[in-house]
Amino acid sequence: MSLSTHFRKAPRLLAASLFAATCCIALPGANAQTPYPAKPISVIVPFTPGGGTDIATRLVVDRMAKDNGWNFVVENRPGASGMIGMQLLSKAGADGYTIGMGQTANIAINPSLYKQMPYDPLKDPKPVALVAEQAVVLVVSAHSPYHSVAELVAAAKAKPGKLTMASASTGTVGHLAGELFGRRAGFTFVHVPYKGAASGLTDLIGGQTDFMFPSTQAAQGLIKDGKLRALAVTSAKRVPILPDVPTLAESGYPGFEAVDWKALVAPAGTPPAVIEHLHDAVEKVLGEPEFVARLQAEGSVPMPATIEQAKQLFQKQEALWGQLIRDAKIKRD
Repeated sequence: MSLSTHFRKAPRLLAASLFAATCCIALPGANAQTPYPAKPISVIVPFTPGGGTDIATRLVVDRMAKDNGWNFVVENRPGASGMIGMQLLSKAGADGYTIGMGQTANIAINPSLYKQMPYDPLKDPKPVALVAEQAVVLVVSAHSPYHSVAELVAAAKAKPGKLTMASASTGTVGHLAGELFGRRAGFTFVHVPYKGAASGLTDLIGGQTDFMFPSTQAAQGLIKDGKLRALAVTSAKRVPILPDVPTLAESGYPGFEAVDWKALVAPAGTPPAVIEHLHDAVEKVLGEPEFVARLQAEGSVPMPATIEQAKQLFQKQEALWGQLIRDAKIKRD
């Protein structure tokens, strides 16, 4: 069962009537008549504009603004695999007026990848709501001799340590998905990290490397243009924008799942009532067909869940990726 499917089956916390009745709450420590939010909410995106995290953030906060009449100011604070933005969030006022977009790297991967962290990912950013998950996709050049997962694995086993896997960078979900797959399938390869997905995809198309696990968002156009051949996606279910591409689970590796997820978070100490208020607003958005369609168009699927389920996901994902990073001896300064 996929992460998103598991959470979708959980009872939804908020009926529409309850949401309408609680659209305003009192500001902590303020006059009871002062509604929250009474001013714009800053949203820290710890990555550059135009990327997957930025797009998902703007989609959800734009919809929250339309639904509730709230104002948001999105601030892109990229750097250090999302840690600069999360550090700024951890030091922000815990009053509900600064939130951020956490995701797989800055919550679950970086704690095991870096020797030192400028924040505690399981204590400093408190989960507000899970937003979306996005698979990565196993691709080869359109001119590659490999037309299936089985053919790629067979070649890799016939030439141990000879095939090359490109990645956007060391420690990305795409890199770790490849490491996880290699261990599951029983083959080794040479990892070739790039400074971003674009250059890695360019070399893959040109035949300088053998395979790659880019995001569905980064790869879909190249797949449709016939420059890349998609062999499998890493989600538990097929993704709407690549409906003909099987999952790795379907390709002989049952239970395989490696996705990049996004979650709104708030500084530690943010009042529970404020977090619940924001959470309920996100949950309402995740149930709107127009929003779901826009997410699917860019390669993602919604992840409705309770706050407790979000907290559990953070813990389980940090344990999963941490174990892989230690076992594979992956390092980053």
